[in-house]
Amino acid sequence: MDRLQAMEMFVRVVETGSFSKAASEFATTQPTVTKQVAAIEARLKVRLLNRNTRGVSLTEAGALYYEKCKGIVRAAEEADSVVQLKQTQAQGLLRVGSSVAFGRRVLVPLALEFMQQHPQLQVDLSFEDRYTDLVAQGIDVAVRMGKLADSSLGARYLGTNPWLMVASPRYLKKAGAPKRPADLSAHETLIYSSVQGSDVWRVVSPRGEASTVPVTARLRSNNLSAVLAAARSHLGIAALPWYVASDSLAAGAVVEVLKGHSLPEQEIHAVYPSPKLVPQKVQAFIAFLQGRFGAKWWEALPR
Repeated sequence: MDRLQAMEMFVRVVETGSFSKAASEFATTQPTVTKQVAAIEARLKVRLLNRNTRGVSLTEAGALYYEKCKGIVRAAEEADSVVQLKQTQAQGLLRVGSSVAFGRRVLVPLALEFMQQHPQLQVDLSFEDRYTDLVAQGIDVAVRMGKLADSSLGARYLGTNPWLMVASPRYLKKAGAPKRPADLSAHETLIYSSVQGSDVWRVVSPRGEASTVPVTARLRSNNLSAVLAAARSHLGIAALPWYVASDSLAAGAVVEVLKGHSLPEQEIHAVYPSPKLVPQKVQAFIAFLQGRFGAKWWEALPR
């Protein structure tokens, strides 16, 4: 038995005035409690309690030891309470990660709204396009796109991230607007290399017919903002998530190409270091994110 529990037993013997009552509180036997107190006395080489038929009383040394033990036991209980409170309330520091474009455009306004609902919470936002190790980086929860690899991480499905094809009106006036997916092969294209790594686009028609189209990359980048900027600069047809292109579409800087056709969607997941003993701040943030990625969720983003 550890020293702290032996101290707890000693304190309760003093406070209840009985070995048997203390034993009942610890769901053990009176001889076990007696043995633990005797072991303390043997280690300290001093008598702490006087025992008689009427009960127990403290010796002078025992009174000093009791006061110190009582403080230690109370401090340990407070430490447990603080940790348990943090597990049941959204407070403390929440470290959140995501890709750069999604973080800036989508996660920032959501995180700010969440912080307003939880004034005791501090948030650390970290945006990187490379894969991050949640445990090594100390990330509490990350929002990731695409299918998840099997791992020990906890994960919660949030929704989908649909893609479309866009180009500037000036480019389409010069090059002509494609009428069917096969026409894309005759155009310059702008490729987000982190997802569309090959020079082949899979395009699905409004009737669900899939076409595999070889394309020519005028620009290839692992940064979505760069791909959008190239489209706005009349350099070709870009494949982009709706949330990235929506503002430029609303402003008329780009228009949808092959309207009604779509590119493969990505799943959106919240992932966290472990599915066990998930802190309340993480549970609360994930619950907040759920329901935010329904049909045309990007239209609700602040402009």
